[in-house]
Amino acid sequence: MSTEQLEQNEQQEIPVAEEIDPGVETPSADAQAELDQARGERDQLKDRLARLQAEFDNARKREAKERSDARDYAVQNAIEPFLSVMDNFALALKSDGDAAQLRTGVELILKQMEDALRGLNVQPVESVGAQFDPRIHEALGSIETIEHPDHQVLEEIRRGYKLRDKLLRPALVRIASNPAQKSE
Repeated sequence: MSTEQLEQNEQQEIPVAEEIDPGVETPSADAQAELDQARGERDQLKDRLARLQAEFDNARKREAKERSDARDYAVQNAIEPFLSVMDNFALALKSDGDAAQLRTGVELILKQMEDALRGLNVQPVESVGAQFDPRIHEALGSIETIEHPDHQVLEEIRRGYKLRDKLLRPALVRIASNPAQKSE
């Protein structure tokens, strides 16, 4: 209930004994004291209700602000490691070195990027040499071979990543297709 509604309810109070028709008998002193006590309790309850409502609104606003601050803090912590990676890419683009120097620079930037991801608990999915697992791999094709066991990952086309135990994206792979193992 808003404060405006509380004020309207106060204006619509029960008329006191003096305002009642003169032909009606006035309440006794005990009844009047009881009525005054009931009004006092009512006023206290209204005041308490208004305070609790204000307290609830403040708590709701505080929780929304804390949630927003936590989200901003998490984004900030996730972005910070990548700012230096971007700086190094900008420096690489400005450099006048030959292709070998540029390649070495890009390899260093890639290592820096992997370190930043590792700092955020992002790990690459094991692929080449592992047995195909449809939960973490996505097969784009197969290569017929008798040198490798059936369904072994032979080639990684795109690396997959996990955030702790949650898969962020599957690894795109090519797997072995061993006809000798299938016929057995």
